[in-house]
Amino acid sequence: MMTGEATSQEGRETFWAASGYSLLAEDDAGRLAVTPEFVSAWLHRPEMQPIETSCDAEIALLEQLKADPLRDVSDAELAHVSDADAVDNFRVFLAFRDHLTAARTVEAAYVALTSAGAPAMPAIFLDQLVHVILRHVLRTCSDPIRLRASEIFFREQNVSLDDGRVMLADTEVVELYARNGGLGSLGQLLAESGTPQKQVELDVLAEENAAIYWGRSDSFDTVIDFRFGLPSVDGFARTLEAFTRHLTGHDVRVTPQRQIDDEDWRWHVGLDPTSNGILNRLYEGADVPLEERALLLGLFDLRFVDEAAVIERLRGHPVHLALGMSAEKRVRMKPHNILHNLPLAAAS
Repeated sequence: MMTGEATSQEGRETFWAASGYSLLAEDDAGRLAVTPEFVSAWLHRPEMQPIETSCDAEIALLEQLKADPLRDVSDAELAHVSDADAVDNFRVFLAFRDHLTAARTVEAAYVALTSAGAPAMPAIFLDQLVHVILRHVLRTCSDPIRLRASEIFFREQNVSLDDGRVMLADTEVVELYARNGGLGSLGQLLAESGTPQKQVELDVLAEENAAIYWGRSDSFDTVIDFRFGLPSVDGFARTLEAFTRHLTGHDVRVTPQRQIDDEDWRWHVGLDPTSNGILNRLYEGADVPLEERALLLGLFDLRFVDEAAVIERLRGHPVHLALGMSAEKRVRMKPHNILHNLPLAAAS
């Protein structure tokens, strides 16, 4: 999404440069303070760029905002923009900009935008905020498999079940390759003409080839096997811990599980719509068919290090977490579910 080079962290490889992390400043509390440069980067998104039919007023306003992203924009200025879609894009940007600057930090903006009653924003805005928050949270991470598993937090995944494996590939990349074989405009031309193309296979990231991730992290073009017991699942669990700690201030321990075996089940959080629905039904004692249970790709137990942080009836009991895929075999995680649905004592 964003321009600007990321700086290395203590000699480690860089990753996720497009998150915009290098455009932000860390405040005294360790949060990401919003800067004009970070706000300006959103103006470079493809949706904001002029097209052949863009009017002079649209082009001028965009250039003025790029030079001063915090400037006021009046309704009268927007009225001079002839393209209604461009006006809508400006209004969405301005609303988001004002929300970011009012929140002062990226973390506060994200939590507020995912809270009840928050103004509606395009999902991609939330994804980009999670992207840069995790870039900060994982800034000292040197494990490519964990970083690749963390992409699940902000990038939709396609699931392929093959020989007992659970292969996750980035949906956008899969669709790009499906359209043009990963060969850009040439591949698109070949696809439209019916010309046979060489099959392009995405690399499966494993311990023996993990180093390839460093040069390709912004391409999102590697695949992981997300089966229980593999490093990808453990890495995902560690990022759940770090994400929760950073945004709630509470230390938690997240442990992957093969199944939920709890006769005194008291709390759960689905990390996506599919798993949330299945967990609700299982908790209520409903008979969930095996084919639906198979949509659950990952099960986890979350426990608070300080049990005084949770409501009394949850002390000594885990919070069951699940990650699932839709019937179309897609994973669309909603990481804010874990922030707003934990049984915190202060929220009771």
